[in-house]
Amino acid sequence: MSVAPKYVTRIARLPEVFERLTRHPEGIALETLAAEFDAPVAELREDLLAFYTADLGGEWLLSRPDVLEFIGPDGDTEDPGTAGIVRMVSEGPADLGVEYVDAGELGLVYTAAQALLDIEPDNAELGEAIDVLAETMFGEASGVPDVRAWNRLLPALQKAQRAQKAVRIVYSRAWDHGVTDREIEPYRLVQTRRGWEVDAGPADENGQLRTFLISNIRSVEPLERGFELPEDLTARLDEKRATTTVQMVLPQSARWAADFYAEKVTNVSDDEESVVLDLELLPPLDRRVGMLLLAAGPDAFVMSPRELETAGVVLAEELLFHHSS
Repeated sequence: MSVAPKYVTRIARLPEVFERLTRHPEGIALETLAAEFDAPVAELREDLLAFYTADLGGEWLLSRPDVLEFIGPDGDTEDPGTAGIVRMVSEGPADLGVEYVDAGELGLVYTAAQALLDIEPDNAELGEAIDVLAETMFGEASGVPDVRAWNRLLPALQKAQRAQKAVRIVYSRAWDHGVTDREIEPYRLVQTRRGWEVDAGPADENGQLRTFLISNIRSVEPLERGFELPEDLTARLDEKRATTTVQMVLPQSARWAADFYAEKVTNVSDDEESVVLDLELLPPLDRRVGMLLLAAGPDAFVMSPRELETAGVVLAEELLFHHSS
């Protein structure tokens, strides 16, 4: 069964929690607030503290202003771990709501909420929360967004996965040329940097499961044929998504390519013109590195492993031959 990651669900509800708090400047009992959002008190307390007190540093440089106050029944400040009442406090007007959060953090929450909406397109309450975020960031509500075009077939695959029914797909291949028609058994739906992907069977002639980008699937036809999940599915999927470290040099202007193709990016060193990165890449390595090199331009190259140094040239020659024939 495909479900949203737990942290996505918890982050996505926070804008509504903030809006509720701004309407009660005297504070709300955590027990009451948790009941309204059908959440355990301890979980909601943890979410509020984490969002407003974490300073993650690193890539996101997140820091949060101190705008929450935990108080006891006598109105005095109390230990956040035991206080029964929470309220928003600020020197500014109390109706600013989520505007207390800076634009970068709002963007992260908005992205998480949009990801959840891909899974639950009919969730009206989530759509309203997205409207609050959009109005805060852009000055007007966006309306309930449609499932993005490249994810339009996600619900059909979710349904087939839940029912354990095979489907026939028409697929534009990511690493080879042309379009293929095949029957697949959707085992797991995963959201990655590239968008939604489906890990599927049956296994190929080498005993390997396949992964398909949902954005590359042109159509999905439900079939009556059912399937059983392999007993060792978790181990096989973990093995399939095991990465290899590839060290590359990219121009600073092409760092986006690393974020797109790699599962994880580690900065080794950089200067004004280029950056050395350790990239955790999934197979097929030669194809993925080749696409990354072509996207990054002629100043990009592989430092290790050495056998991937020519991946860009090989892929370029293949593409030239294919499109000129």
